Amino acid sequence: MLKLESVDLDVINGNEDVSILKDINLELDTGKFYAITGPNGGGKTSLAKVIMGIYKNTAGKVYLDDLDLTDMSITERANAGISYAFQNPPRFKGLKVKDILKISARNGDNTDFSRLRSVGLCPQDYLHRDCDSSLSGGEMKRVELATVLSRPSKVIIYDEPEAGVDLWSFENLLELIREYHSRGGVTSIVITHHERVLSLADEIILIADGEIQAKGPKEKIWPILQGDLKCQWKDNCGGNANELKCY
Repeated sequence: MLKLESVDLDVINGNEDVSILKDINLELDTGKFYAITGPNGGGKTSLAKVIMGIYKNTAGKVYLDDLDLTDMSITERANAGISYAFQNPPRFKGLKVKDILKISARNGDNTDFSRLRSVGLCPQDYLHRDCDSSLSGGEMKRVELATVLSRPSKVIIYDEPEAGVDLWSFENLLELIREYHSRGGVTSIVITHHERVLSLADEIILIADGEIQAKGPKEKIWPILQGDLKCQWKDNCGGNANELKCY
């Protein structure tokens, strides 16, 4: 179980303290698929980065099972079983794709590079490519997903996996996320505005103004969201904003 107790996040903007997250209390069960949604600037990504340790919360506690993560570094949290897929994956000058996969898998020369093929990239074509601007945003997203899915994790956070990829690619990436989750033993957290992802979640968490506004099964939360969400590919898939017809 991933647990957040009374978590606050404040930042300094000039001479002013700005409250980004306010008294966040969450319990996320092992084996469940969660979607976090809400308006832009509402605190979704900030919450995810607090869990990963990218941002240090100014109050409260973060636990993974019985382990207190609050004062742990990003590396320590990764070693404890938390993985993070960025909305805009970072690039690493001087490192090749095969290097990133080895670091992620943490098993040296025994790394299974076939995970690249599962995300739609030919290993022979990409293993020796540099992880820099020579890779498109979509290619980097696939490389990052390959690294995340190549290692055992207890919690995986996917920050807007639909961003920067076309509909066909997104459907395939989403299928990989679902396939990994179906193995069991992992809490999957997807930050999204996308109806397709929301329809697949066990529970939806609505966050706005830095606070949890609602949390529960999608059947309960969906009526709250109807009319406020738009599928960016509605014209392609024929979805209806008021019904889940495209799933």
